[in-house]
Amino acid sequence: VQLVESGGGLVQPGGSLRLSCAASGFTFSDYYMSWVRQAPGKEREFVSGIDSDGVTNYADSVKGRFTISKDNANNTLYLQMNSLKPEDTAMYYCAAGSRIRAWSRAADYDYWGQGTQVTVS
Repeated sequence: VQLVESGGGLVQPGGSLRLSCAASGFTFSDYYMSWVRQAPGKEREFVSGIDSDGVTNYADSVKGRFTISKDNANNTLYLQMNSLKPEDTAMYYCAAGSRIRAWSRAADYDYWGQGTQVTVS
């Protein structure tokens, strides 16, 4: 199983980035997929998730600015991030879970990527 994130970088406040997560080794379309971030000195924070039916969920802090989507044909998860703020600076991780009781429960996820750094400054 692999989850490989890409698309992070340095961006000015108000700018945009699009993160991608390429998945392999499991049935991508059947899984709950999420983006989780962790800033230095802080706990991991749920950002957004999408279930097998395409139903989405967002943290209040990113609603209206971030959009999650997925391409089942290419086993890829995306996160479009607009109107970025300095407080969005973090390592962003892709995570996959076969059963999710709560989007924010890290223990519910079976697989994690290595992360991609997003810096807004």
